[in-house]
Amino acid sequence: MMRIFLLLLTVGYLTSPASGTDWPQWLGPNRNGISDETGLATDWPKSGPKVLWRTPLGEGFSAISVVGNLAYTMFADGSTEYAICLDASTGKERWRVQTGSKFYDSQGGNGPRSTPSVDGNSVFVLGAEGRLFALDKETGKERWSHSFTKEYGSRIPGWGFSTSPLIEGDLLLVEVGGPSGKSLIAFDKTTGQIVWSSQSDRPSYAAPLAVTMEGTRQIIFFPATGLVSVSPEKGTLLWRHRWQTGPNVNAATPVFVPPNQIFISSGYGKGATLLTLKQDNGRFRVQEAWRSKVMKNHFASSILHNGYLYGFDDSILKCIDAKTGEEQWRKRGFRKGALIFAEGHLIILGGQGLLALAKATPEGYQEKTSARVLSGRCWTVPTLANGKLYLRNLKEAICLDLTQKN
Repeated sequence: MMRIFLLLLTVGYLTSPASGTDWPQWLGPNRNGISDETGLATDWPKSGPKVLWRTPLGEGFSAISVVGNLAYTMFADGSTEYAICLDASTGKERWRVQTGSKFYDSQGGNGPRSTPSVDGNSVFVLGAEGRLFALDKETGKERWSHSFTKEYGSRIPGWGFSTSPLIEGDLLLVEVGGPSGKSLIAFDKTTGQIVWSSQSDRPSYAAPLAVTMEGTRQIIFFPATGLVSVSPEKGTLLWRHRWQTGPNVNAATPVFVPPNQIFISSGYGKGATLLTLKQDNGRFRVQEAWRSKVMKNHFASSILHNGYLYGFDDSILKCIDAKTGEEQWRKRGFRKGALIFAEGHLIILGGQGLLALAKATPEGYQEKTSARVLSGRCWTVPTLANGKLYLRNLKEAICLDLTQKN
């Protein structure tokens, strides 16, 4: 009997499913593009991972957030913009809510840009024209909403509002971009009331980040003027670092490099820098550890793993040493793409639908497998939740099974 028990235990261990986690917001659970999932397949069929479902989806670049069996994103259909909830297992629509008019952009593409943030029983969505909604995550019923342009005097950025709301405790933090101290706003996530507002920076496109450095909790925003750190409690300015990019495009999310550094990167020839934060007698000092044009993140955020940064230098995938900025390797062929990290590997989606899995190592680009899974423009960062990979282009969303072995 004991032998049978041990045999069953061994078989169960060898055939156990992948360990899965939700992906409730922009760039995943910790807003860094890193997943804790395990048991993912590293050898795909030539056609790519098994497609579990495809569903038509209108224009837009909003990523897909997944909690439990529900998936959320945004898109434009006809002349209207929507937030939508899908069944994460089947792709069937559960509900959709109108969030504004269709945003038009002849250069990059039409539709919304922001990624929904899911917390408790609510999902928070931001339209490209600056309408912020708190919706019931099960039904889509509106809890509260705000218009950035009508209420706070914000101007719609040239490529639309693209930042993604950040939840910090009871607060919902958003770069609103309003003048006269209304640039950064903390809303009570339950009531929608303003808890505090701060600064007067012009808006850009990056999502904020919450970090603890030098013993202090901080909210890091990346507006058009550069990096801005404020306290989550009152919005008090802690420090700022000027970083202005040609057309006011700071789009990639800053990367926290523990224990006290922040990496930022912008396109349009600007480059990247690693900032070191020190606190002396209650005052913060920021110094550049290095500055280089080795990495120019146009819109896709870089990933930090074991002291190395992986990201797109415009259309070239690169690995650089986070401490020195020295390039370790480069890989062409993806065009402008996006990437996330899981179980020691980079999951890379190229700008025209080429999906690849590569070992995350500074010792050269080491691809395990690849397949073309989409067509057209694919600028939206992948989502990995519960063993499934969610991708989209400007016409459809697909769900792939990353647990099946070839």
